[in-house]
Amino acid sequence: MMSTMNMAQARHNMIEQQIRPWDVLDQRVLELIDGLPRDKFVPTTYLKLAYADVNIPLDHGQVMMPPKIEARMLQALDIKPSDTILEVGTGSGYVTALLARSGKHVYSVDVYPDFVESTGRKLSELGINNVTLESGDAVNGWDSHAPYDVIAITGSLPMLPDSFQQSLKIGGRLFVVTGQEPVMEAYLITRTAEQGWVKQALFETVLPPLVNAPQPQRFIF
Repeated sequence: MMSTMNMAQARHNMIEQQIRPWDVLDQRVLELIDGLPRDKFVPTTYLKLAYADVNIPLDHGQVMMPPKIEARMLQALDIKPSDTILEVGTGSGYVTALLARSGKHVYSVDVYPDFVESTGRKLSELGINNVTLESGDAVNGWDSHAPYDVIAITGSLPMLPDSFQQSLKIGGRLFVVTGQEPVMEAYLITRTAEQGWVKQALFETVLPPLVNAPQPQRFIF
């Protein structure tokens, strides 16, 4: 087992060797990541990989994103202390905790109840109490607490349902990875008006799709 000191050093190395070189220079984001022990959210089997530049396997075929992608997502979303946030895909709960420490309140939804339950325990241990955890299928949107300032979708979608963009407040930001393997793109979508959105390509990556993700229609010849 790695000691607490070794974990802290590994976290520091992750920031300096993986995250900063990937153009994450927002000091708030760097301090946020430095202050939250990622190892608390990693399955015990993969504890040695807690700060490695890899997808870490979770149950149900899901993964924790590499740290640099989590960091780029946070930087792009530019979360304010007053922001109400929707997270689609609770997973390990690590991103949930980062979002919670960035904004006012997080509504996090996962289709797997065991992810929701384990995240609840982890957040409680860390004294994070501005999160509402819900179990359900949010692949086509989650309007229960809309409109949102921020939406973070932590699995990929072959195509993005309009409902997510419609759930944003004007000025709200949405992070999503769209496409299909081997080509997926991370985007930041900002709502600029009642019927206005700006879409910015951020980087290429590959993420497992959300469960029940809608598939684009295929042409049959």
